This record gives sequence, C-alpha cells and structure tokens, in this order.
Amino acid sequence: MKRHKIKKIVDLSWEFTSETPIYPGDPEPSVEVATTLEVEGYNLSRLVMGTQTGTHVDAPYHFSNEGAKIDEMELDFFLGDAVIVRVTDKKAEEEITMEDMKPYDHLIEPGKIVLFNTNWYKKRGTEEFFQHPYVNGEVAQYLVDKGVRFIGIDTINADKTGGTEFPVHDLFSKERLMIGENWAYFDNIDFDDAYVIAIPMKVVGTDGSPVRAIAVQWED
Repeated sequence: MKRHKIKKIVDLSWEFTSETPIYPGDPEPSVEVATTLEVEGYNLSRLVMGTQTGTHVDAPYHFSNEGAKIDEMELDFFLGDAVIVRVTDKKAEEEITMEDMKPYDHLIEPGKIVLFNTNWYKKRGTEEFFQHPYVNGEVAQYLVDKGVRFIGIDTINADKTGGTEFPVHDLFSKERLMIGENWAYFDNIDFDDAYVIAIPMKVVGTDGSPVRAIAVQWED
C-alpha cells in the first residue's frame, strides 16, 4: 500500500476562546476551568459553544427541517482537492459574482471543494467584520451545476449577514451539500494542489459542527 507523504500543512482554522466572534444571536462561547490538578488531581476544561461557533461546517439541516444532520453526512464530503478562488479585492457587503468565477472555471470539477479567499477574517474584532463580502445566488447555482459538494469561506456567513434572504444556504440545504464558514488563512496556501480536510465532530442530530480545517500539500 502506497502511503502519501505530507510536504506542507496550512491551518485554516480560527483559535477558539471566550472572545471568539459569533453570528448575532448565537450562544456566547466560553472556555472555563472545570477541575484542576491541585484540587481534583487532573486538569479539565469546560467548553461552551454553538454548533456554528468558530471554524465550522453547516449540515443541510441548518436551513431545512428535512435536511440531513451533521452525523448523517458521509465523511467523504469533508475532504478532497480544493480550488481557491482569490477575491481579496472585495469591499464591504460586495457580492462574489460569476465574473469572479471565470478565471477558475476550468479548475472547478465534480467533487472539488471550492474555497473563497476574501481575507475578511483579518477584520475579526471590528464592526466591519460583519459587513463581509458574500456569495451570490447565481454563483451558488453555478457551483451546484458543476458538481461541487462543499464550499468554504473566510467570512462569518456565505450569505449576506443582516439580510432576510439566504440563497446559498437554502440551495445547498436543498441539494444536500456542505458549507464551511469562519475559515481563515487561505492566503497562506501558496501551492496549487491543495487537499482540504475538515472533519466534523460526531454530534448526533445537529445542524453543524466545529472543525479543525487544514490544507495539505502532498509530496510528489
């Protein structure tokens, strides 16, 4: 059996702390001391978070009561070859459009993971963080038609935050596809053959899960 050797790993995940930014209305995160070595004989922490806190993936159930829950999604959804769409020139609340997709059309194939690199993650801790660029409905439909099963974006929402419509989430829920949000560091992927791995927790009956997302470059 041939084993692949890893040439490089890029972490695509946020750090999780009690100050991790959340989508308005989500549970407040916290990291607390539960027991200590001095008192109980071992160190243990208590984590409080929502399923959509930090770097995470959305299951179809997030936007559809009939949609698959995170534990019902096949694991092969969460790893695969990636295409990084560089849209770092986008301004606040600007759409990612079909014009932005044209340079990548020949790379986007069935089963590919598409990552949208806006660099908006660098605005965490500011009000502008919530006024991020977002994917428009036409692009979402294009990706579905191309056979893409998973998209990731380095903003808190693939759709517009503060809006009343969620075309990307609605479509991906309907088509039983995956969305990753609050990812980061796509700008550190300096190779063309990125292989992405983002395995969720095996939480039963939920709309999503935090992940530790990475991009791997394999040795030739």
